Amino acid sequence: QLQLVESGGGLVQPGGSLRVSCAASGFSLDSRAIGWFRQAPGAEREGVSCINRSGATYYADSVKGRFTISRDSAKNMVHLQMNNLKPEDTATYYCAAPPLGQFACVMTRWPNSEAFNSWGQGTQVTVSS
Repeated sequence: QLQLVESGGGLVQPGGSLRVSCAASGFSLDSRAIGWFRQAPGAEREGVSCINRSGATYYADSVKGRFTISRDSAKNMVHLQMNNLKPEDTATYYCAAPPLGQFACVMTRWPNSEAFNSWGQGTQVTVSS
């Protein structure tokens, strides 16, 4: 059974940094593209970042230059390093995986989330002074 578990969320002041992580069981994260999404209360889910099986990365314009997605293949994890956080980054952050065979973000139509069928439970990130 495929399972994704996010960790690393918390409360941080504006301008601070956090790293959220996604751990997988039941499959290798290296086998497919992996996406990060976020959803704030009352808002639609938003694609934040995506990483290809090859390592190519994609970012939403709102986080470009501040967030970095990366893989740790040895630990079967994907991380999202978030720097210079802003109050508008406050949301629940989710990692998600598409079905096997979708190894490139363009195949998933990211930042559209419909192709992603395995989701973690989310981790809360709050940016506030």
